[in-house]
Amino acid sequence: MAVQLAHEMAKESTLITSDMVEATDFPHLTHKYNVAAVPKTVINETTEFEGAVPGQDFFKYVMRAGEK
Repeated sequence: MAVQLAHEMAKESTLITSDMVEATDFPHLTHKYNVAAVPKTVINETTEFEGAVPGQDFFKYVMRAGEK
């Protein structure tokens, strides 16, 4: 769900970008972001969470990352 929401937000604003990568295809990113579970979401390199979250919680994480 977070991936879909991130992509939808990126379509609506030029200030937002969204990427999705397959962890097994990019082991250097898996190591860099210390991926222990998927999905793992990283926002602005400052806010991150693992696992699926409801849309409401996703937006809270986005807002929190924007404040940092």
